[in-house]
Amino acid sequence: MNRAALTITGQDTDGVSRFRAYGVRQLDRIAKRFGLSGETLEAVRLVSLVLPFRVNEYVLSELIDWARVPDDPVFQLVFPQPGMLASEDAAQVADAAVRADRGELATVVAAVRSRLNPHPGQQIELNVPSDAEGALPGAQHKYRETLLYFPGNGQTCHAYCTYCFRWAQFVGDPDLRFTAPGPERVVGYLRQHPEVNDVLLTGGDPMVMSAETLRRHLEPLLGVRSVRTIRIGTKAVAYWPQRFVTDADADDTLRLFERVVRSGRTLAVMAHFSHDRELEPDLARRALGRIRDTGAVIYCQAPLIARVNDDARVWERLWRAEVAAGAVPYYMFVTRDTGPRDYFKVPLARAASIFREAYSALPGLARTVRGPVMSTTPGKVVVDGVDDAGDCLQLRFLQARDPLLVGRPFRTRCRPGASWLDELTPVPGTPADLARAVATPALPAGIPPARDETAPDKEE
Repeated sequence: MNRAALTITGQDTDGVSRFRAYGVRQLDRIAKRFGLSGETLEAVRLVSLVLPFRVNEYVLSELIDWARVPDDPVFQLVFPQPGMLASEDAAQVADAAVRADRGELATVVAAVRSRLNPHPGQQIELNVPSDAEGALPGAQHKYRETLLYFPGNGQTCHAYCTYCFRWAQFVGDPDLRFTAPGPERVVGYLRQHPEVNDVLLTGGDPMVMSAETLRRHLEPLLGVRSVRTIRIGTKAVAYWPQRFVTDADADDTLRLFERVVRSGRTLAVMAHFSHDRELEPDLARRALGRIRDTGAVIYCQAPLIARVNDDARVWERLWRAEVAAGAVPYYMFVTRDTGPRDYFKVPLARAASIFREAYSALPGLARTVRGPVMSTTPGKVVVDGVDDAGDCLQLRFLQARDPLLVGRPFRTRCRPGASWLDELTPVPGTPADLARAVATPALPAGIPPARDETAPDKEE
């Protein structure tokens, strides 16, 4: 193997894979190596001016079926596609790029991003808590017992999902990012709010941090007696399982997990698997086994994504593989109302049908999964079913800012193609509080976070 190959493949001379991220600057080399057409290459390059792009050698070599590109689901999952921008927006970006005026291009790109709803669910207005110093950076407190913590060192990923609802974390605009420089103010907030017993480290992906850096964010949380559950939201097992198996500090990371478990806390790894192919490599299954050996529990979740996993057979295989690996199928989410959602959205009626078909084929131990679930401004709403005529949905709040909404079934009219809560109309006779939550999802500032009535879940 020549040195050029060593550089692009991320394989060092000792035979151990070292993580290297590949972005837009490496696109030409990726295209040459894997035979991407010029048309596909230029489309990826254009959309990457607006949406983030990052891959690594493991994703390129182990997960993508290059014979099926551009239709391959993992290729769709990580490579920006031409349909992800509205045609008018794409034309404006292309024109600005041709003129090569950096100032003009930055202005056009910023305007396009603002139209993509970078912070869905009014996260900034409603979820950011405060302490004596003001707004708490890098934190969200939507439900009473759960705090989201965005450690500054963990606000990137081993590869970027094109559907990611946190895409705004990765585009280099500090005004769009949630990030905490350290845990000190978060710990202070937790001490003042003993009702919070569950902390979710999220991003980005906290598992991009070294073991030592992760320790500096995790260990202070163990000093807060009221914190009983610590969760880590991660795609690392799918995109870079070496993090738990062969990375230089993989063992140190797992010893840190053991330390959290020995403290008497529940450590939950919220693993994101979007397609069953991500669980086919032996390395991914070894990573899950090593995580479980620490005493951590693994919950699995992903959104339903058109062109990637909008097939009941994919979900059945995925959930069966998760159970076989000792993990817990947890959530099928609905793609959120942000970023290239029009490219990925699946109508709610069809989503319910896909879920039901996959769920009905599962063994009992895999029927822990819930879905399809919308994570909306007022709370998490599950679509329980569609009536025979296909024009009404049965729904429930699994979680809500107002705990009195949780668990109560309600029905809505559903026009063809509806894919989000704001496209639904409660039927006559719906209790007033439920109708308000559905019809007026933009809650006034100052609504207190509600008690978390369900098992721990990642804020998707």
